[in-house]
Amino acid sequence: MIQGMNAKLPDAAHTSRPWRIHEITHGFRLEDVWGLPTPGGPADFPRLVEAFASGDPAQRSPLPVRALWALRWKLGEIFGWDDPEDGLGSRVATLRDRLPPDLRETDVPEFDTLPFAPLYLLDDEFAAEIANKTVHGVMHLGWVPGESGDYHGQMAVYVKPNGRFGRLYMTAIRPFRHFIVYPALLQRLERDWRSTRISPSA
Repeated sequence: MIQGMNAKLPDAAHTSRPWRIHEITHGFRLEDVWGLPTPGGPADFPRLVEAFASGDPAQRSPLPVRALWALRWKLGEIFGWDDPEDGLGSRVATLRDRLPPDLRETDVPEFDTLPFAPLYLLDDEFAAEIANKTVHGVMHLGWVPGESGDYHGQMAVYVKPNGRFGRLYMTAIRPFRHFIVYPALLQRLERDWRSTRISPSA
């Protein structure tokens, strides 16, 4: 397995690369960087983007993960965390307003179930954002070359917590993300990636 796949990585694994996301995330904190178990070739990045855009972590996940997602959405419903007035274009401006023209004009996929809004898509980079009462967040996917001409995915998460409550929320959910949600997500991604790896470029 390629070094850095299926593992939490140091921030430098993301910040040291010349990703375009650095141009628009000033004021955000880099929360997580993960290597993804998605070995492939230079043309396989669209498969990774499609896997995230069409995925639903509330389905086909282990019971603890499904239970956590169900609890999160229920709490959001009770406390109004996900009300439209706390989302993009209301509580916070969309990061699309920061995009330079060449990024704003890229074709982007829509998410089937997750409440993310896509920002831009390049040959080796994709970004999407989400906002609610707790946080304004950005998910970034990159396609990273290895030393032997192979590639694998990398995921970074940026956040801008909404005040003290948002900071407390992010602190409270960190253990669940690191020890339950992300490991389960990566295991499922690895299984799905292997089962559909039919591209000659892989």
